[in-house]
Amino acid sequence: MHQLEQTIRMIIKQEELHAKWLNTLSMLENAGARKIAASEHPRKVNLMILKHAAEEARHAYHLKSQIQKVHPTLCETYEPAHVLSPKTSYYYLAQLDLQVCRYLKRELQLQGDALKYAAYLLVTYAIEVRADELYPVYYKVLKETNSKVNIRFIIVEEEGHLEEMIQQLQDFSPQWEKHAKQACQYETHLFQHWLAAVSKEVTSEALDRKPQP
Repeated sequence: MHQLEQTIRMIIKQEELHAKWLNTLSMLENAGARKIAASEHPRKVNLMILKHAAEEARHAYHLKSQIQKVHPTLCETYEPAHVLSPKTSYYYLAQLDLQVCRYLKRELQLQGDALKYAAYLLVTYAIEVRADELYPVYYKVLKETNSKVNIRFIIVEEEGHLEEMIQQLQDFSPQWEKHAKQACQYETHLFQHWLAAVSKEVTSEALDRKPQP
């Protein structure tokens, strides 16, 4: 079984871990919305960028609201105690953005608003590719366990996001696939590090709660 699915199966067995998982995903979606907003030009903002920022924020809200179906009082904020592997979770997107910016400066000599926009395209693309893997696995486990948590609409919107990002990248550069591949390589390394940290925490928590003979 894939490590991601194994980890999610362990997570949803415990209310507190499941609440933290939802909260962590919500925090990451919110961080994505904030990064999109931060990358915006003061005036050259098109409908697509606004749509992406709004939908990422809505996903953050929806995931946060689903916590109440797990436990009514857990994880009210994104403080470390309410997030799985907080250190790696907090810096996941920031590190991806940093690495992509360094790549764009080195390969395309971009700077200023042009750099922000190109980084937005590549970082968002890499995250949408990841979302297209992560959310369906989570949804599958939720369905199999008859959980009340519902993330179906997020999957549909993330699929649409990926198609839109591909179109924007095609308009950005004839070599978009090369740049996108590099961004995905950075993201894969960061995701594997994040998943390993989350899995370690979840496994440790499960062992601590296991009844002693």
